[in-house]
Amino acid sequence: MTTTPTILIVPGLRDHVAEHWQTLLEQKLREKLIEARSVQPLEHDKLSRDARVAALDQALAEIDGPVILVAHSAGVMITVHWAQQHKRPIMGALLAAPADLESPFPPGYPTIDALRDNGWLPIPRNPLPFPSIVAASTNDPLGSLERVTGFAHAWGSHVVNIGDVGHLNPAAGFGEWVKAEEFVRELAG
Repeated sequence: MTTTPTILIVPGLRDHVAEHWQTLLEQKLREKLIEARSVQPLEHDKLSRDARVAALDQALAEIDGPVILVAHSAGVMITVHWAQQHKRPIMGALLAAPADLESPFPPGYPTIDALRDNGWLPIPRNPLPFPSIVAASTNDPLGSLERVTGFAHAWGSHVVNIGDVGHLNPAAGFGEWVKAEEFVRELAG
């Protein structure tokens, strides 16, 4: 008997946004009676990598059975940092539009110095201990295709070029992202 995996959403630094594809995916999966939940937003230390990794670890501790992670933006980096420190088996991970925290961001985002001071740098480049798909945008203002592809190769991830989708968020015109469900099904095997 195969156990259906729990889908755990790992949002980025902006946490939960009502119109975001991750939020909509969680709702859609629940409507289909698929166990889906999100890492809870932080009340304090919102820029702390350690606090974000601990929140992911806590969410995983509350799940029995197989898990597929669905991470976006800095949520990808939370997942990658978590994987360097913890050994819990993960069935697979969808890593969508990873934010290149080592490169300067547009105004309104954390600076490289703030990210370094809060433990985000350097970005780990060790192979992940689970299968993963990196969904890479060709015009993401928070991570060039070249850099994201380099991260994916270092992590041992399968790279999928998803085209000109910006940062794959509401600001880029994305609410629902239908491909996410397809990638999750692929990871569930």
